[in-house]
This record gives sequence, structure tokens and C-alpha cells, in this order.
Amino acid sequence: MSTPRSEFLSAAIERGFIHQCTDFETLDQRLHSGRLSGYIGYDCTADSLHVGNLVGIMLLRLFQKCGHKPIVLMGGGTTRIGDPSGKDEARRLLDDAEIGRNMAGIRLVFAKFIDFGDGPSDALMVNNADWLDELRYIPLLRDVGRHFSVNRMLTQDSVRLRLERDQPLSFLEFNYPILQAFDFVELARRSGCELQIGGSDQWGNIVGGVELGRRIDGRTLFGLTTPLIATASGAKMGKSVGGAVWLNTEKLSPYEYWQFWRNTEDADVGRFLRLFTELPIGEIARLERLEGSEINEAKKFLATEVTTLAHSQQVALAAAETARAVFEVGGLASELPMLAVSRDTLGRGIAAFDLFTDAKLAASKGEARRLIRGGGARVNDRPVKSETEPISLVDLDPHGFIRLSAGRKRHVLVRPV
Repeated sequence: MSTPRSEFLSAAIERGFIHQCTDFETLDQRLHSGRLSGYIGYDCTADSLHVGNLVGIMLLRLFQKCGHKPIVLMGGGTTRIGDPSGKDEARRLLDDAEIGRNMAGIRLVFAKFIDFGDGPSDALMVNNADWLDELRYIPLLRDVGRHFSVNRMLTQDSVRLRLERDQPLSFLEFNYPILQAFDFVELARRSGCELQIGGSDQWGNIVGGVELGRRIDGRTLFGLTTPLIATASGAKMGKSVGGAVWLNTEKLSPYEYWQFWRNTEDADVGRFLRLFTELPIGEIARLERLEGSEINEAKKFLATEVTTLAHSQQVALAAAETARAVFEVGGLASELPMLAVSRDTLGRGIAAFDLFTDAKLAASKGEARRLIRGGGARVNDRPVKSETEPISLVDLDPHGFIRLSAGRKRHVLVRPV
């Protein structure tokens, strides 16, 4: 891969965004010659995106900042089928009402990161249901399906891994790569889109769209993938003890979001600063050289910068101050996540392992029991003595809350109602 001339590819490589490209040299020339439209597709499986989607979002933001036009493709049509990539089983099929609600939630997330409008570089959001719903089966088979080799499709990871594990793959899911490829061609026809961006697990599907564009319309299209991000210890990016780390406030509080990034492993600080913030590379190099207790300052900086992008600077600074009050001063901060429990229930008492599970400080009752047995569970800063120890109204602190802690960094306030 030669040194790129285009601003976008130069910055994307420097920050670690690029994994694969279908034709790097030609794409670089095209980006260097003028504005280009590129898209990322998102199926509407939930009413928010999560941290696992953030690499693509940040790359699309960079794409726009370099003068190009982002297109966000909402999978109103493909969500009805389900992408088998990286899945061990078929995805639950959603009805149209659920898809609509999820699409609205995802729109709110994107509005925080990229600018939509009518300008040359303003982002465009489209829904593939607009064309997929109108497809007729026989013309699709004749005009599109004939360009796909079943032999080759069987070698794609999304299909091969399912078959090797003897896990069922429905004919419905088997059609997904064909429809994704058709999406690319249709976006090229409707909006002049020339680039598809996706995670590395989408490589086969993206190449299928590039080749379909060449075969059907004689178009030159490009594909670019980002690396799938795991932490230094090998954990999948975007997961926490309580589940997915969501990007909207309704599903995850800004404080919890800030705390997720504050808990970054030492070895990941520099990489995450490059991918998930817009700090200059020189400043990032300085921060990632910090060692010992000083690396914690870099983590706080990372957490505040990332939270600013998702929730605003004011909210990010409030989350940072909440953390300072909780961990450095020992006070009670109203920004901590809350669990409302009826006063009657608390009056009778709740087994500690049940309450820690309800507070999502453990993913299961078994995990809560292990947390307590290992000495990692605290109530109002005192260790929980046993898994079945009752937590009740007698545990209320002077502020009228019960503070649950898992380790030193994760806290939930129980509020009687």
C-alpha cells in the first residue's frame, strides 16, 4: 500500500481505520480528484447503535470532514431478512412497527456525529425498503441473481462457518448478500455513490456489490473495510458486564458511557484515542507514553472526549465531575445510574445476588453470586457478607439511597419508590 495522496485515506490510515480495500490506488486517485459519495449500511435491529458501531461512524465523520458526502443507508428492507455475517443462528424477525421505531432511534444517534442537509458534503439518509419492497422475484433472479455463483457464496465466512458448525442457514438469510450488493448498485444509480464502507466481516458482501456494479452497469465501485475492534485482553468491543454499550441516553446514561471509556485497558489508550477522538496525532502520542498512575489521566481525557462527541461537552464534563465526586472525594453524585425499587419490596428485603443482578452490575444471578463470593460487591462501601444477605430499607444512607458497587468503578444507586 503506497503513501496516499488523498486527505481522507492519509488520515484514515494514520488513525488505524483501514483493514482492506478493493483497489487502493484507484480509490486514492478518485478521492484526490474531487468529492466522492460513500455509504455505510445499518440494519434496524435495535433502537440505538452501540460502541461496536462507533468505528464506522467515526470513519464516516472523517469522510465528511475531508469534504466528501456520507450516505447512511438504513436497512428497512434487509432488516426483515437478517445478515448471517458473524451470527450463529437466525436473527429474530421484526415487524414493520419495530423496524420503524428502531430506525428513528438510530437517526438520533447519527445526528450527533455527522451533518445532514442539502449541501454538497451534507450527509444523506436513505432507506433500502424504498427499492427492495418494489422488487419482483423473477426479474431479481434473472437480472441480479445470475451474477452470483453459489459455489463462491458457500465459501464466504458468513455461510461457511454456519455450515461447518451444522447450524441452520435459511434460504432467506442466504439471499442477504445478493440484496446488499443490489443496495450498492441502486445507491450508485440514484445518488452517484461510489464507495461502500463496512466492518471486515462484511468484506465478501462488499466485494459482491463492487463486482455487481461492474457486471450490470459497467461502473467502477470501491469497497473499504475497517478492522473489527477487540480490547487488548481480547474482549469484543462494545460489551460490558451489563450488556451492550449504547450510544443514546435513553438506553445508557452519559455517566455510564463515560465510565466505560475510563475503564479502558492501559494498552488500548493510544489506539482508542486515534479511533474514537479527533485529538491531533502528536497529542495522542504524548498521552499514550504516560505510565503508571499518569495513564489514568489519559483515560479520563479519552472518556471525556468520546462522551463529548456522543452527548455534548457539557454532559461529558458533568460525567467527569460525577466520577471525581464518587471516586476521589467519596461523595454522592446524582448522575450515577439509578434503580427504582418499591419501598414495600425493600421493606421485606432483597437477596444481595438478586439486587446486584437487577441493577445490571452482573449479567446473571450466577455472576452476581461469584462477584459476592469474590469480595467484589459492596453496599454503601461495606463488603457484602453473603450471596443471600438481605438488602433492605435499613441500608438507606443519609441521602435516602442504597449505593451498590461492583469493584471500585461500577456503581448504581437504589432508590425506594
